[in-house]
Amino acid sequence: MQTLPKITLDQWRSLIAVVDAGGYAQAAETLHKSQSTLTYAVQKLERLLGIQVFRIQGRRAVLTEEGQVLYRRGKILLDEALRLERTAASLSAGWEPELRLAVENVFPTWLLLDCFARFAEEHSDIRIELIESVLGGTDEALLEGQVDLAIGTSVPPGFVGDALMQMRFIAAAHPGHPLHRLGRPLTLDDLRQHRHLVVRDTGRERTRTPGWLNEQRLTVSHKATSIRAACMGLGFAWYAEDSIREEIEAGTLRPLPLREGAERWASLYLIFADRDSAGPGTLTLAQIIRDETERRCGGPSRTDATEPQAASREAG
Repeated sequence: MQTLPKITLDQWRSLIAVVDAGGYAQAAETLHKSQSTLTYAVQKLERLLGIQVFRIQGRRAVLTEEGQVLYRRGKILLDEALRLERTAASLSAGWEPELRLAVENVFPTWLLLDCFARFAEEHSDIRIELIESVLGGTDEALLEGQVDLAIGTSVPPGFVGDALMQMRFIAAAHPGHPLHRLGRPLTLDDLRQHRHLVVRDTGRERTRTPGWLNEQRLTVSHKATSIRAACMGLGFAWYAEDSIREEIEAGTLRPLPLREGAERWASLYLIFADRDSAGPGTLTLAQIIRDETERRCGGPSRTDATEPQAASREAG
C-alpha cells in the first residue's frame, strides 16, 4: 500500500514563506494569512517530522541545520509542484510536451541555442529534441516524420519552406597551411593538390551529389570536428562565415585568396512537417527562430546576399 506524505504542500509553503520573508509577521502579510495560522502550520510540520526547524538566536528565529535541509528540499518540492501545474495547463491548452527539430549544421549554433533559451524562458517544461543534420539527413527527418520543424538548405518534395536567411560560405585554412604559403591568388587546381575537409551527409540514402574537388579528403561527422582539423592545419574547407568568425578573429583560420569562387551562398529555409497541424509550441519556436534570425543575421533579405550557388549542395 502506497504511503501518503505527512506534510501538505501548504505546510511546506508556510515554512518557506517564513524563511524567505524573514519572520512570521512578514510571511503572514505575504500569504494573506494570520500569524497564528502560520505558526501552527510550522509547529505541526515539526511535530509530524520530529525535527526542530527553528532555534531562537537573540530575538530572531533562525534555521537549524536540519531546518536548512528541509527548507532547500521544500523549495524544490514546491517548484516542482508549480512546474507540474504549468505543464498540465499547457497540455490542456494543446501545447506539445516535446518539440522535435532537424537543423542543418551550417545554421549558426550560437543563434539556435539563443532561440532555445528564449523559448525556455516561458516554456521550460517542454522538451526539445534536436537532430543536427547534414544535406540529405534533413530531408529524411521530414519525409519520415521524425521532426515537427526543420531548417534546411532545400525543401523536399511535398513540403513548403519559408526563406529564413542567406548563408555566406568562405574557403579557409590555417595561416600556416601550404596553400597560404604560395603567396598568390589560388586556382581550383591548387586546391586539388591538398586535403579537403568534408562533413558527412547524415542521410542514409545520401541522395545529394556534392561534387568534391578531389580525392584527398578527410570526412568527419560534425562541423566542430572539421573546424578543429582546419585549425590544426589538416586541410581546407568552405565554411559558413558565422561558424568560423571566432577562429578568423583569433587568427587560427584565414580565408583562402581564391582567384575565383572564394565565396559561395546558400539559402536556408524554415520548413514545417505539417503547418496545418502544428501545435502552439512548434508555432511559437518557429516565430522565435524567424525573429532572432531577422534581428541578428538580417533574415532572407540580407542586402549583400547574391544568388545561392553550389554551397547548398555541399557540407565543407
